[in-house]
Amino acid sequence: MPLRFDDDAEPDWLKLNQANWEERLPLHLDSDLYDLTTLMAGMGNLHPIEEEELGPVDGLNILHLQCRFGFDSLSLAQRGAKVTGIDFDRGAIEKAASLADELGLADRTTFLAGNVLEADKILDAPASFDRVFVTWGTICWLPDLKSWAQVIAHFLKPGGWLYFADHHPIVSTFDDEFATSPDMPTFFWPYFSENPLIDDAGEDYASGVQLKNGDLHEWLHTTGDIVTALLEAGLTIAMLREHDGIPWKAYSCLVEGPDRLHRWPDKPWLPLAISIKAVRP
Repeated sequence: MPLRFDDDAEPDWLKLNQANWEERLPLHLDSDLYDLTTLMAGMGNLHPIEEEELGPVDGLNILHLQCRFGFDSLSLAQRGAKVTGIDFDRGAIEKAASLADELGLADRTTFLAGNVLEADKILDAPASFDRVFVTWGTICWLPDLKSWAQVIAHFLKPGGWLYFADHHPIVSTFDDEFATSPDMPTFFWPYFSENPLIDDAGEDYASGVQLKNGDLHEWLHTTGDIVTALLEAGLTIAMLREHDGIPWKAYSCLVEGPDRLHRWPDKPWLPLAISIKAVRP
């Protein structure tokens, strides 16, 4: 797996990442990892962590950042929310809008294409949202958490709040690829790392297909980085939880439970997911 930690990353990280995700779209839509069955049946489900923490959304105005092709956006709309989704993959946005039409949710959903760090230029709706929703595999693709947090604060109503859930930052520090034992992953990426990880292997994680647009730039943001960015944007941290389970098999040794979360096989050695509620006063 060709990887490097580069302190001289190419300036076109956004263009490279965008091309990579655009190429992945048809592969993911055809993958069991992104099963649309429940969504198309009118019962789109979130992961257990969000289900427990997000609460009722009926009647709420929600902004979903990095919404991909809208599975979670549409699941929230099926629960009565009005949802605006933003993602930089235009093809994914077009698919989200198409699914909304098919599901009869076009009147409760809006999907916009663009860079999430410039969302205030894409959407003219300051202080308009009851919730901002950001989950699973999102901020690792962004070099600048300060701008990300400012975007969130810009769109939240007073009293509105961000719901954020993702793999715990410490998950990125380990990898199976370099493990000396089949039972546990090993150290891979320093937790305190300012340089991006550049992966030019070009293999899609969902399908195993080799991609033509293989280069990806990824950043490790610590828990402190995330919390500090939100606080500096003027938000108040109302909840921070670490979880012993994660929605996907981050390491080969993890075991899936009846709640569809994957956990360490013997003891909860380290947190696998993190969730945060951050309120605009």
